[in-house]
Amino acid sequence: MKIGYFLSSEELTPTELLAQARAAERAGFEALWISDHYHPWTDAQGQSPFVWSMIGALSQVCSLPVTTAVTCPTVRIHPAVLAQAAATSAVLHSGRFVLGVGSGEALNEHILGDAWPQTDVRLEMLEEAVEVMRELWRGGFVNHHGKHYTVEHARIYTLPETPPPVYVSGFGPKAVDLAARIGDGYVSTMPDADLVRRFRSGGGGDKPCQAGFKAAYAESEDAGARIAYEKWPNAGVPGELSQVLPSPRHFEQAAQLVRPEMMKDAFVCGNSADAHLEMIDRYAQAGFDEVYVANTGPHHEGLFELYRTQVLPRLR
Repeated sequence: MKIGYFLSSEELTPTELLAQARAAERAGFEALWISDHYHPWTDAQGQSPFVWSMIGALSQVCSLPVTTAVTCPTVRIHPAVLAQAAATSAVLHSGRFVLGVGSGEALNEHILGDAWPQTDVRLEMLEEAVEVMRELWRGGFVNHHGKHYTVEHARIYTLPETPPPVYVSGFGPKAVDLAARIGDGYVSTMPDADLVRRFRSGGGGDKPCQAGFKAAYAESEDAGARIAYEKWPNAGVPGELSQVLPSPRHFEQAAQLVRPEMMKDAFVCGNSADAHLEMIDRYAQAGFDEVYVANTGPHHEGLFELYRTQVLPRLR
C-alpha cells in the first residue's frame, strides 16, 4: 500500500503547505493529497489558498506525486478552465499529477450565485465536465454544446505527454457507479469495503483506489481529541449536510450537535503508532491501494517523526 500525506488547504497558509510537503517527503511519505476549497469548513480552520497556485508551487519544492482531493469541475470554475489548469499541473509535475474530482459542496460552489443542484443533476454535470476536459486534452480545437456546458473554438496548447488521470470521488451508490464508469481511479474517505467492491465490480476493475483519514497528533488521545474538536468539529456533522450547507457559520451551527468525545471516532488522536497502523490496516482490508493521512493542529512535526521512525518502517 502507498502511504501519502494530505495537505489541508482549509487549515494551512501557503507557506505552511509547502513546508509540510517538504517535511512529508523527508519523512518517507510517497505522495500528496491537497484539498480544493474556496472556504474552510469553519472559521477556526481559518485558511483556503487557491489550490492551483499551490500545485504549481509544490512542483518546485518536492518530487512527490500530487492528487487533488477533490476538485469540483462543475459550478465555481468551468471545466474548460480546469482542463487547462490540470494540463499545466501535469506538465509541471512531469506526469505525477492526478486530477481527483467530485460533485462538490455548496460551501465552495455557491459563491457566484448559481443554484445548487440536486445530487442527480450534480453527477450528470460531473460526467459532462469530465467529458469536456478529456476532449480538450486530446488536442486540437474543441466545440462542445452539451446540456450543461458550451465550449467554442477552444484549444489547450500546453499539454502533458499523456493526459492526467481522473479519479472520481464517491460516497453513495450512484456516485460510486459513476466513478466506476468514467474514472481512472476511485477516491473516498471511508474504509468501506462495500463501496470498493461496488467500484471494482461496476467497471473499476483493478484501477487505483485512494482514501484519506485525519489525525490530531498530541501528547495524549484526549489532547488530540480537544485539538480535533477545536479545528474540525464538522467531521462529526452527519448525512448530507456537508454537501448542502453554504457557509462556515452554518457548519459551526451544525457542529453544536457534535460532542468532543466524538472526535475519537473521526480522527486518530494522540501519538500512538499502533493506532495509525490499525487505521491504515482498516483501509487496506477494505481494498484501498493508497491511503493519505492529514494532521490537524500545531504538532505536525511530531506526526512526521512518528511516521518516519515507527509507522512507515513497520509497514515496509
